[in-house]
Amino acid sequence: MAQKLTSTQVLLNEYIKKEYAENPQYQNEGNFFEFFAAAQVLKERDLSDEEIEAGICGTAQDGGCDSCYLFIDEILINDDTPLDQFKRNVNIDFYIIQAKNNTSFNETVFDKWKTTCSNLLDMDNDINSFRDRYNYKVRHVFEMFRNARMSLVRKSPKVRMFFCYVTKGTSIHPNVEAQSVELKKLVKESCSDAVVSIDFIGSEKIWGLVNKIINNEFQLTLSENPVMSPSSKVFVALVKLRDYYKFMINENQELTRHIFEANVRDYQGKVAVNKDIQESLETQNEENFWWLNNGATIIASDAKIAFGKTLIINDPEIVNGLQTSTEIFNYFKKHPTRLENDDREILVRIIVPESEASRDRIIFATNNQTPIQKSSLRATDVIHRHIESYFKNRELYYDRRKNFYKNNNKKSSQIVSLPFLSQCLISVLMKRPNDARARPSTLLKDDQTYNNLYGSDQLELYYNIAVVGKRVEAVLKKAESYSITQISDIKFYVLFTVFAKILKRTSITGNEVVDVLLDDITEDFIIQSANMVFEIYQKLGGDDRVAKSQELITELIKDLQIEFNFN
Repeated sequence: MAQKLTSTQVLLNEYIKKEYAENPQYQNEGNFFEFFAAAQVLKERDLSDEEIEAGICGTAQDGGCDSCYLFIDEILINDDTPLDQFKRNVNIDFYIIQAKNNTSFNETVFDKWKTTCSNLLDMDNDINSFRDRYNYKVRHVFEMFRNARMSLVRKSPKVRMFFCYVTKGTSIHPNVEAQSVELKKLVKESCSDAVVSIDFIGSEKIWGLVNKIINNEFQLTLSENPVMSPSSKVFVALVKLRDYYKFMINENQELTRHIFEANVRDYQGKVAVNKDIQESLETQNEENFWWLNNGATIIASDAKIAFGKTLIINDPEIVNGLQTSTEIFNYFKKHPTRLENDDREILVRIIVPESEASRDRIIFATNNQTPIQKSSLRATDVIHRHIESYFKNRELYYDRRKNFYKNNNKKSSQIVSLPFLSQCLISVLMKRPNDARARPSTLLKDDQTYNNLYGSDQLELYYNIAVVGKRVEAVLKKAESYSITQISDIKFYVLFTVFAKILKRTSITGNEVVDVLLDDITEDFIIQSANMVFEIYQKLGGDDRVAKSQELITELIKDLQIEFNFN
C-alpha cells in the first residue's frame, strides 16, 4: 500500500508539477527537480538560473553530486575567476547537493558521497586518474575547490562544506543518520580545517524555502532627521556605523549580496584605499568616520520615513560605497563586541530615480569618479537600455540588472541575461564559441571586443540572436542524446552552426543575422546542426577541454565550408 502523503507533500508535488510545466526545456520532472532543489537551497545566494544550471553535474558518473557550487567570499567561482583578488580571512564555501524526486532518504547517497570525497578531496590523489569514474564536471569542481584552498592557504581561509540531501521525505532513519556522521568524519580526515554541515532537506524545509520571499524592503535607522529634497525623493543622512552594518546583513549575519548588484566594482581586497578605510575603523580618533570617508549612495524604487528616524527603503541597491561597506562589515565581524558602543557615523545618500535613464546615469557617475575600467560599466550603456525595451515589447526580457525579471516572476525561457547575449554574439559574429564557453566572465572587458559586439544600433540583430540562442538551449535540454555537461560544451557551437547553415556561410555579419527568418529555424534544423557539432566534438575527445579549445571550431568550420562549397 502506497504511503499516504502529508498535506505539505501534496502541495509541494502540485507546485513542482506546475513549475515543470512552465519549464518545458527539461527532459523530465526528475531533471527539473535537480535544478529546482539547487535553486531553493541557494536562494539566499541570489544566483541567476544560468548560474544554477552551470552547477548541475549531470546524471551519469556524478558520484552522488547532482550539483556543486563553489563560493569565495560570497562570489560564485568559475573558470576565469582570478583568485588573487581575495583578502585575508577569506571564506571558502563548497556546496554539494543531491536531489531525489521521491519521499525518502536512503543510505546509498552517503555511500556515494563517502567514496567520492575519499577519492577527490585527498590532495595526494590525481583527480584525472578518476576520469573513468567521475564525469568532467564533478572532477573539475573538486579540482577548483582544491586549487582554491592551495592558492589561498596564506590568507587564513575559513572553509565550510555543505552536503545538502534534498527529497520530499518527512523522516530520517537512524541508519541514514549514522551514515551522515561517518561522512562528516571521513571529510574531516581530508579537510581537517573545514566546518562540515550535512543538511537533510525534506518536504517541510523545501516548502518553507519555496515560500520564503527574498527581502526587498529594508529599514535603515538614521542618526538624525535626513536632509530631503523638496523636488524629488532624495534623502541625505548620517547613519551610525552599527546601524549601517545591521542594514547590510541578512538573518545569517552575512552580507546581503543582492543589494550590491548594481555596484559594478568588485570588492578590491587589500588595496591601499581599503587599508586606509580599515585603519580609520580600527583607530578610533577624535575624527568621526564620515569626516574621513565619502560614504555610500543607495538607489531605490521607493523610500519614506516610517517612524521616528527610521527610513523604509524598497529594493535598495548600493551603487557606490562597496569598498567602504565591505570594510565596515569586516570590521564588525572581527570585533562583534564593539557593535553596540561604536557611535561613529557614515554619510549615506538615498535616491529614488525618476527613470531608468536617471538610474543608469547615477550608477555611471558614482562609479566613474575613481579609476575603473569602462568595461565594468557596460550595463549602463544606452544600447543595453534600448535592447531591454526592444525585447520587452516582444515578450523577451533582457536581464541587464541581474535577476530583475526573475524576481518579477518572468519565465526562465523568456529571460536573456547580459552575459548570455554576449556569449551568443561572440559565437556567431566573431566565430569564437570556444571563448564563449571558456571565458564567460571576461567577454565584456576588452574594449575592442565589446565595440565589435555592441557597435550596431540594429536592435533586431540582438533579438534574432537571443531568440535563436534560447531556442537552441531549449531543444538541447529536451533532447535525450546529451548530458547537461555536453549541452554546456556544445550549445554555442550549435548556435554558430545554425546561423552558418541557414546563411550558407561561416563569416556572418550583423546585417545577415537581421535578414534571417526565425520561422525557418525549426527544432529539426537545430537538431541537425547539433548532430553535426556533436559528431566532431566526440571525435576530438568529447570533453570540456575540447569545447574550450580552438580545435573544435576549426574542424567545424572546415566541415561547414565543404558543405557550402567553400563559401
